This record gives sequence, structure tokens and C-alpha cells, in this order.
Amino acid sequence: MTDSIRDQLQGRFDELTRAEKQLTLLLLENYPASGLGSITDLAQRSGVSTPTVARLVQKLGYSGYPKFQQALRAEVGAEISSPIDKYDKWAEHAPDEHILNRFADTVSHNVRQTFSRVRTEEFDQVCDLLADTGRDLRIVGGRISRSLADYLFTHMQVIRPNVTHMTSNSNAWPHYLLDMVEGDLLVIFDVRRYENDLRRLAEMAHERGVMIILFTDQWGSPISKIAAHKFNCHIEVPSAWDSSIVTMLLIEAVIAQVQDKNWEQTKERMNTLEGLFDRTRLFRKFT
Repeated sequence: MTDSIRDQLQGRFDELTRAEKQLTLLLLENYPASGLGSITDLAQRSGVSTPTVARLVQKLGYSGYPKFQQALRAEVGAEISSPIDKYDKWAEHAPDEHILNRFADTVSHNVRQTFSRVRTEEFDQVCDLLADTGRDLRIVGGRISRSLADYLFTHMQVIRPNVTHMTSNSNAWPHYLLDMVEGDLLVIFDVRRYENDLRRLAEMAHERGVMIILFTDQWGSPISKIAAHKFNCHIEVPSAWDSSIVTMLLIEAVIAQVQDKNWEQTKERMNTLEGLFDRTRLFRKFT
């Protein structure tokens, strides 16, 4: 799988000229729509020359602007594709190897692609924020990704106090927003086909000074524009469904780091919780 054009622009930003950086910032500001107009229009809007646009496109490996736009439109199609579209795409190009091998190879590639782009300093910053018990933490996911939100919530609730798992029913979200204050944290999971309700929630929370931590895919949810921190996880596998494996791996790394930072408090909470489990006889005892 090739990197998205966004990934290429971000990855090569430091090696670009001043004019190319100016052009790149415009492309990323409203990606991918900003690159779907004419080359002349793009040059004018970014305040650079048409040859600058052509040079940047060639640096990305495209023979010309039409080829660049073709790749960009293919990304747009991939972002909004339905499960049936995804299955047809994989079935058409499926190799003869067993599904287990194809799946393992693809997931391994996704892990490498994702983790090579996670900046350790940003990962540490996010974990510091999540470990800060002075900030209320709320977690929410979409139609499919709510299972990831639930997994993170279950662990964070043990690690620290003041954690809320927001219901997937958007009609109840104004009640959560009512108590959000500046400096609070909102973790959002949003992958393709990006959900409008999650975007509106993010916008309203952002207006209240809430810091948004976003887990999304390689293309990037529209919420990326207002997120304080975001992680782009590669999710494509040989299936009609996208994969949550890499996102889950990243979540578990976050959980481990936050647990270490808050270990004394977490240990006390765990001991209290075990006592409650014993009293309710939730788990079977073998001794």
C-alpha cells in the first residue's frame, strides 16, 4: 500500500522550498478538496507560481498535475467507499495465498506504517494529558469505533477518576457538553466514512476550550483540523471491513504508559476494585 498524498506532503515538508511549503500548507489546510481544482486556481490561492505547483507534484513522484489529481480522487473514493466497494476492490486484486497469510502481511504493514509516523514526543504529551487527574476525561466513538472507545474507557476508569464514556446516542451529547470546561479532554474515534455527528460534537467541545485527542485513519477525519493531538492509524485489510488492530495496539500502548505514570493511585484503585469484585462475587474463585 502506498502512502497517502497527505502523508507524503507531511513527511517531506522539511526538504521543500519556501514556496513549496506555502503551497503544501494550503493543500493540507482543506485536504483533499484544495487539490481538486485547476493548477492555475491552486497556484493563485496559495500565492505561488504555476511552475511551483508542477515542481511539487513531480517531487511527489507524479509525472504531471493530472496524474496528481487522479491519485487524489482515488483517495477520496477510498475514504467514502462502502463495505461492498472495499470487498470488490480486494477481491479483484486478491493473491492466491491463504487469507490468514494475506491478513497477517497486511496488518504487519499497517503496524509499520502507523508506528513509523507516531512522534514519541506527541505520544508522551498525550499520555501526560490522560494521566492528569485534574482534567475530566470523556471518550466517544462512532458506529463501529465505539467498541474501541469502550475498551479505552474500561481501562482508564480503573487507572484514574473522572472518566466518562459518552453514549453513542448523539441526542444525549448536549448534556455532556453542558459540564465540559476549558482544559478538559475529549478522546474521539472517527474513521472513514466520517460521522457528521462526531464532527459537530468536536466543534462544540472545541468552542468550550476542550482539548480533543483524535484516533483516526490514514486519510484523517475532518476533526483533524481542530484536534490538539491526533493519531493516524492504517486500517485497510483484505476484507469488506476496515481493521481496528493497529488502533487497538496503539490504545494498549497508551494505557500502559498512563498506568505507569499514575501507578500509585492506580494500584490503590485496583485494590479497592478487587475488594468490590469479591463482595459482588463477580469472578469465580478457585481457592
